[in-house]
Amino acid sequence: MKPKIVIGADHGGYRLKEELKPFLKQLGYSVEDVGTDSEESCDYPDYAFKVAAAVGNNNSGLDTFPPVVGILVCRSAAGMIIAANKVKGVRAVAALDETSARHSREHNAVNVLGLSGDWMTAEQAKKVVKAWLETPFTREERHSRRLQKIAEFEKKVFK
Repeated sequence: MKPKIVIGADHGGYRLKEELKPFLKQLGYSVEDVGTDSEESCDYPDYAFKVAAAVGNNNSGLDTFPPVVGILVCRSAAGMIIAANKVKGVRAVAALDETSARHSREHNAVNVLGLSGDWMTAEQAKKVVKAWLETPFTREERHSRRLQKIAEFEKKVFK
């Protein structure tokens, strides 16, 4: 079963987000857009937290693919990823190519993908997203062990 995708962007990622939504639906994914709805200047943490909360609330550990994943788009992807990683259960990364997207899934079970609205074309972003969505977590012991350490730390911090 394909995961639901919650997608969000600030003003710098709005155009790319809008180009990705029909592509994701064409691939057969259910897509929930949490904003923004224009190129008017806004604060990226607002949208990063919406996406991250939806993913974190539906995180059931180290699933091969969780039931809900997130995609965030801003100018660089950096700010969105910083904010998203503050939410318990979220493992977010910015990927600028297919190799980094696959690696993030295989080794880190990443559940939120960040994309750059300034440094990627829509075609590049589609390739990155497709690679990310088609790559499962390997479940190799060393990767699982490392992610378990992160989860244990989160339990201490987010009591």
